[in-house]
Amino acid sequence: MSEERNKQPRHFSMIRSFHLADWITLANALCGTGALFSVMTYLQRQAPVHLLIACSLIPLALLFDVLDGQVARWRHAQSALGRELDSLADVISFGVAPAAIAYGAGMQGMWDRVVLGYFVACGVSRLARYNVTAEQLKGESGKVKYYEGTPIPTSLLLVFVLAAAAWSGAVGDALWFGYVHIGPWRLHPLVLMFAVSGSLMISRTLRIPKP
Repeated sequence: MSEERNKQPRHFSMIRSFHLADWITLANALCGTGALFSVMTYLQRQAPVHLLIACSLIPLALLFDVLDGQVARWRHAQSALGRELDSLADVISFGVAPAAIAYGAGMQGMWDRVVLGYFVACGVSRLARYNVTAEQLKGESGKVKYYEGTPIPTSLLLVFVLAAAAWSGAVGDALWFGYVHIGPWRLHPLVLMFAVSGSLMISRTLRIPKP
């Protein structure tokens, strides 16, 4: 019994170390996860409302993403753990979830999957690079002054396009701009916006001031 009692505090030590900002970051991740579940439900039932719910959860994730940073600064509780949590949550909500929404909306050709996979890979790479170079990019103020490449939450713009398509019924075979065959595989031209977004995220020449 005494041995189990000694193990219990260590078992819960990670959760106890979470700050308020970390819990808000987890809310961001849960929004992205909820969007994935809604896309799966849409694919099962073909009810457009589920695709719209998935799209609506991404702006909510962005709200939590902004809020966690403000709370961390307000409470002076910024940490390496919080930064890693934020990156992982962003990968789910602004990388994987938008790609899944696009797939659910009808971008299911093999070329579409290649592009969507590229988009997610760019998002992961962009966040990893930021975490590694954040210390180098800090100025005298101790804050990162600019982003190299567009931040991954800019994928919200892609989600707005998908939401508009879902709202107007332009999903599946009715997806805007149709599709083309390139070799044996199918490509929906609309998916190219994900290729552009991913490429902008990993750009090293594009510098965006960080608020």
